[in-house]
Amino acid sequence: MYRTTVICKGLTETEAREAVTDMLSEFEQRPWQLDVACEWRDGVLRLSAQNEVDSTGMALLDEFGDAVVAYINYGGEVLMMVETVVKL
Repeated sequence: MYRTTVICKGLTETEAREAVTDMLSEFEQRPWQLDVACEWRDGVLRLSAQNEVDSTGMALLDEFGDAVVAYINYGGEVLMMVETVVKL
């Protein structure tokens, strides 16, 4: 099992206003991602989840990126990356 945290930088406060709610709602539809948490703090949207197979975090990053594009109407450049992957 792995605990992965992915982040999105470059959003404004206004753009991220509903992002946490949207991300949590979207990831409820993804039962393979367990114990999902999301927060907006210090200009960074951060999502973490546990799963059994994603040892690099790239699968979660891909899903997170899809959700950011689908739910957030951002106007500038954003950067999404894997912040941490911890083997549990």
